[in-house]
Amino acid sequence: MALNGINLALAWSGQEAIWQRVYLALGLTQTEINEFFTGPAFLAWGRMGNLHTWDGPLPPSWHIKQLYLQHRVLDRMRSFGMTPVLPAFAGHVPEAVTRVFPQVNVTKMGSWGHFNCSYSCSFLLAPEDPMFPVIGSLFLRELVKEFGTDHIYGADTFNEMQPPSSAPSYLAAATRAVYEAMIAVDTEAVWLLQGWLFQHQPQFWGPAQIGAVLGAVPRGRLLVLDLFAESQPVYTRTASFQGQPFIWCMLHNFGGNHGLFGALEAVNGGPEAARLFPNSTMVGTGMAPEGISQNEVVYSLMAELGWRKDPVPDLAAWVTNFAARRYGVSHPDAGAAWRLLLQSVYNCSGEACRGHNRSPLVRRPSLQMNTSVWYNRSSVFEAWRLLLTSAPSLAASPAFRYDLLDLTRQAVQELVSLYYEEARSAYLSKELTSLLRAGGILAYELLPALDELLASDSRFLLGSWLEQARAAAVSEAEADFYEQNSRYQLTLWGPEGNILDYANKQLAGLVANYYTPRWRLFLEALADSVAQGIPFQQHQFDKNVFQLEQAFVLSKQRYPSQPQGDTVDLAKKLFLKYYPRWVAGSW
Repeated sequence: MALNGINLALAWSGQEAIWQRVYLALGLTQTEINEFFTGPAFLAWGRMGNLHTWDGPLPPSWHIKQLYLQHRVLDRMRSFGMTPVLPAFAGHVPEAVTRVFPQVNVTKMGSWGHFNCSYSCSFLLAPEDPMFPVIGSLFLRELVKEFGTDHIYGADTFNEMQPPSSAPSYLAAATRAVYEAMIAVDTEAVWLLQGWLFQHQPQFWGPAQIGAVLGAVPRGRLLVLDLFAESQPVYTRTASFQGQPFIWCMLHNFGGNHGLFGALEAVNGGPEAARLFPNSTMVGTGMAPEGISQNEVVYSLMAELGWRKDPVPDLAAWVTNFAARRYGVSHPDAGAAWRLLLQSVYNCSGEACRGHNRSPLVRRPSLQMNTSVWYNRSSVFEAWRLLLTSAPSLAASPAFRYDLLDLTRQAVQELVSLYYEEARSAYLSKELTSLLRAGGILAYELLPALDELLASDSRFLLGSWLEQARAAAVSEAEADFYEQNSRYQLTLWGPEGNILDYANKQLAGLVANYYTPRWRLFLEALADSVAQGIPFQQHQFDKNVFQLEQAFVLSKQRYPSQPQGDTVDLAKKLFLKYYPRWVAGSW
């Protein structure tokens, strides 16, 4: 994030180790602390009070290694002239605090994300409780002693959680309590607040409620992140956050999903529009994705805009030059392919721009799946053809090979939707032969071919993903624990599929052993329904497919972490088989 020439970056590793010290000092037991923290894959939501306990506890070695990592991160940030943002106390506490301090005034919040209170329903300290400044200052003092400070702190009290009261007086008091705990330790403290709460629950956050939060901190000491400004800006309906400075942020991707997606026109013009907004208090631009290993063109443009006063005047020319820089040489077909992508997948607008990949490929199958897209699929297939045409000249470029794989993956994603539509129509018409044909191609030809393609690049390997998780461990048992955390995050995202497929990825191994089996089960269930003349039972299918999903999460199967096969050859093979069907309309 760029702030008037200052680069800000969150540096939140190691905070659980600091919290552990604080909770032990307050009288909590190690067991109570262990039961509070989530597993590593879900710490971001634990830190915001949405979750506790789920897929934990954290191993002792985790705290030691995270402290070491945080010191290294901070040293590197500061050596680059970046300003780290450290965490602060937002008011959430373990339930065990009520054992140690029976008179403490806490509110049990509502559940979050389809989790029950075993894993959500956090305990929030009342802002007037005398323990609020005690705990808040204890934590920040210990944090600053360990890491030093650059005087900017992040805290989010009501992220995706409805406050216990809509009274402006309560909201102001809750906000003020967080800030006062900061300045009790650091009189220069600036609070970095995610503006997501105002966007996520607009029905709750009316003008009076928003004003109570924004007005509870001295002007200039609250720095707001307008997190999803490229799609749903908040500054426009809050009078530029009522005078508090804000950063125009591009969120772009929820869950780190694969899938070609972007809103380049909105990204290009957004910062200038915010800067020219009446009485604008915009002080910088930022990027706040939940995963960045995809759609590099989107991040390249956003990074460039941080150095520009005005938007890029000609995005078509910009993406053409982007391709030439990326591949090391200009090629007319590659440039034409990127212009088609700019007009289609990278020109999202309106309600479709949610930043989630909702393709049937990566969702639990049902008869109600939405296959609509905001672009003409023909543009994807033509861009695919053009990029393949340029392969003889560009295949030596690793970036080109990555893009060719990614575009081929997208074409297969489109084909999955089309074959699904055909299978669904055949089921509804009770045409068993057509159902078996479309379903057979989808589940027994197309998805295996996609998995083979993905296996040709190390960046699309489940094995690489899981090995990174295992590498943080100091024992085999710990490695298994980290791997299970990683598998849960990719798939069920909770013990019962609570936020199912939120962080979906298209990785070799995941396609073969997670998406493909459940598609086969679904299509077999549809065929059985037609053959027996009985309705398809979605509820029964969901129960059955959950067993497959859970088995994948709990599996110990290892996957290759080295690529196999040639991307260009595999992409060409898929193209020659399916592109003619697309052209002929006979997929």
